[in-house]
Amino acid sequence: MIKRIAILGSTGSIGTQTLDVVREHPDRYEVYAISANRSVDLLIRQAREFKPEVVCIADERCYETLREALSDLPIKVWCGAESIDQMVTFPSVDIVVAAMVGYAGLQPTIEAIKAGKTIALANKETLVVAGELIGELAAQYHAAILPVDSEHSAIFQSLVGEDPNTVEKLLLTASGGPFLHHSLEQLRSVTAAEALRHPNWEMGAKITIDSASMMNKGFEVIEAKWLFGVPVDKIQVVVHPQSIVHSAVQYIDGSVKAQLGMPDMRLPIQYALAYPERLQSTFPRLDLFTYNTLTFLAPDQERFPCLSLAYEAVARGGNIPCILNAANEVANLAFREGRCGFMDMPDIIADTMAKASFIPKPDYDAYVASDKEARQIAEEMVNGK
Repeated sequence: MIKRIAILGSTGSIGTQTLDVVREHPDRYEVYAISANRSVDLLIRQAREFKPEVVCIADERCYETLREALSDLPIKVWCGAESIDQMVTFPSVDIVVAAMVGYAGLQPTIEAIKAGKTIALANKETLVVAGELIGELAAQYHAAILPVDSEHSAIFQSLVGEDPNTVEKLLLTASGGPFLHHSLEQLRSVTAAEALRHPNWEMGAKITIDSASMMNKGFEVIEAKWLFGVPVDKIQVVVHPQSIVHSAVQYIDGSVKAQLGMPDMRLPIQYALAYPERLQSTFPRLDLFTYNTLTFLAPDQERFPCLSLAYEAVARGGNIPCILNAANEVANLAFREGRCGFMDMPDIIADTMAKASFIPKPDYDAYVASDKEARQIAEEMVNGK
């Protein structure tokens, strides 16, 4: 049967690669709804190619351009955040690909869960900010959450057929980013342009900066805790510069199961969309004779303190991971805009975590308030740099 897909963030890196998977399997998948923030020209091209039922643009200033460009097609054209929330609840939608960047992806993902949809989750901030709430809602509404991140997909694949009680450790790999061998002094002067040149992966700007600071890996530790029900002291980050071993699971008998492949996000996307099947593809194959040296290193949390901050946030619990995420989004954008330095980012995040109000048992409204407060504190710190 053809599965109908709603893609939140269809113009971003994950969204465009999801559409590649649809092109690879037109007999298996149909694009039912797509959304973007403000990349209206690409959204128009996608809509004209895939002819979804609904196209939605978050930025209302782009609505008229979108509507006029698609006026000759029988496509519903919507705008605004509430419309994105609505489009994921359509009865015809089977799978929601949650690929929006940042905190903005939380609310529509919640709506999709409440509608009982299968969630192909690429928006890591959803679990970072509100992992406990998301877990409770997924159980309540019987919504499956399948990981799209390459690392979590690798762990997921390594767990298939195994007893969860036999897991000893999750081994979460990290490329180390473009500054793996930089000294602390060198890191103080790196630019956003340098940070955006990731050695292995093609990703959006925000996540690429997070990868360079290793905040992305900290987020993935928090994600793994909620996705797989493993305490953080059983999640080990391993720097693996080649990005061939995407992650692994160590079991109580000493065995380690890993998933290897080319650094190509279409592979975990396709696995999530097809699960529990494994589909044929024309994507590039891993040649072990080419990648005949694989290295593994311990992360340096002195040079990359964002990883430590993520461990601290999940250890403190409550709304602290939400505060961590909000402060990071502010600092990440400020660095990209040249308003703060690379090593200012962890300082901004740490100070925000220290100053924002702690809520031990947050509900959704508390997460919203915490996000707002943390952004205000972090922005004040950026302005003081």
